Amino acid sequence: MQYFQNLCTVIFIVIAAQTNAQIPTNSSIFNALKKADSLVFTEGFNRCNFSALKKILHKDLEFLHDQNGTQDLNQFYEAFTKSICSDSTFKPIRKLIPETLQVFSLHNKGQLYGAIQTGDHVFYIKEPNKDAYATSKGKFIHTWVLENEQWKLKRIVSYEHAPPEEEYGAKFNADYILPLFNNDHTIETLLKKHQIPSISIGYIKNGALQQIRAFGSKKEGKPVTHNSLYKIASLTKPICAIVVLKLINKEVWSLDEPVSTYFVDPDIANSPYMNTLTTRHILSHQSGFPNWRYLTADKKLAFQFEPGTQFQYSGEGFEYLRKAIEHKLNRPFEAIATEILFEPLGMDNTHFYWTPEVNEDKYAVEHNEQGKPIAFKKYTRINAAANVITTAEDYSKFLLHILDGAGLSQPLYRSFISTQANQQKGIDWGLGMQLLSGLPNNELAIMHTGGDYGTKTIAILLQESKQGLVLFTNSENGMVLWQKIITEYFGDIGKEIVTRNLQE
Repeated sequence: MQYFQNLCTVIFIVIAAQTNAQIPTNSSIFNALKKADSLVFTEGFNRCNFSALKKILHKDLEFLHDQNGTQDLNQFYEAFTKSICSDSTFKPIRKLIPETLQVFSLHNKGQLYGAIQTGDHVFYIKEPNKDAYATSKGKFIHTWVLENEQWKLKRIVSYEHAPPEEEYGAKFNADYILPLFNNDHTIETLLKKHQIPSISIGYIKNGALQQIRAFGSKKEGKPVTHNSLYKIASLTKPICAIVVLKLINKEVWSLDEPVSTYFVDPDIANSPYMNTLTTRHILSHQSGFPNWRYLTADKKLAFQFEPGTQFQYSGEGFEYLRKAIEHKLNRPFEAIATEILFEPLGMDNTHFYWTPEVNEDKYAVEHNEQGKPIAFKKYTRINAAANVITTAEDYSKFLLHILDGAGLSQPLYRSFISTQANQQKGIDWGLGMQLLSGLPNNELAIMHTGGDYGTKTIAILLQESKQGLVLFTNSENGMVLWQKIITEYFGDIGKEIVTRNLQE
């Protein structure tokens, strides 16, 4: 019965296509859908770019295959994760046969509402150090609908699969093999060599999320996927900094008003610097506070110098600022962040701490220097300086938001990326992130790192070229891979970033 229903669907779509005028290959609609096909297959299927897939697939997607049955959207994503993108050493690749592509328009009362796209394609397998070889050919019918001026793929019919003709083996173009990193096998080799269980990579190019890649295992026998969760340590700080800047932009908080107006920690109640401390000092790590009070001899908070007079990295400062904001606005900081940052950006997998909504099966467990898992702590209270749990994709969305101006006024955004303090030669601080200026091509890097025992993370933005990189590892050895990957993606600019900030 299921086969009969699928067959009827194919016949119906083919008849529908034949009863509509074919769209010329030089038309805007034809080219738009050709690009859309590329997002599904070149970006999604071939490069495992899940972000591209999510933008183009309809929420009510139906996939019909003449050999593998039917799938809905969630099943389609699962198949990508567990088969198509689970093993980069044995990677299926799809290539469109361009001359077979046809598009037919769909109208309702004279209004364009969709289109049918048909064509032929060939599937290959790519293994390390081998030429790709064709495994099958087939036909496809895509039904596209136009929603809010965006093309969405609502139905895929894939049929007439057969052994490939011999000529296709010679037509394969290497551009279809995950070109955004030159040698995925090298990453996997390095993971094993340095006892690093996993790395997740988010790559931004031309101001758009181009790639989400995952290598290794979140825990023994459990491969990481595009939505694996990592504890990101101090990469929490840029998130909180942007939330605070958004409050300043809304004029419910002030960059230069004394923080003591709203909160005073009892430990510093009698300090002469109490009324000097401002949000600008805290975000640029000039608060005068130690990194953490528990690291001091008496375990108490104290100013170690006058705020604004020198640089000293401090998690205490961010926590102090969080408490002041909560006192003034009478709301939990995490509720504010969810409302003005996480929900608008679709950061659905980002959490300040462990709750029942956090799926532990997705968590990339921290590992020590020998590659052994560490008994991790499930934090249940917010810390504005650490402990956020998120995915490489969610954090990439956050970086894209920063590249787009973070929803801030131009003067405030300029302050965010302007030098407020100097850490060392070649490394300055803005309002919440490091700044590396004077890079090749007059590039400005905006970046931050995160590290707790067993987890190492980094996020980098290139302001001028609109590039970005997110690297999450669940290993104490994770930094070993940073130099190679940053250089691989950013070339000479990456080499300079490594030279200034990452070489040990």
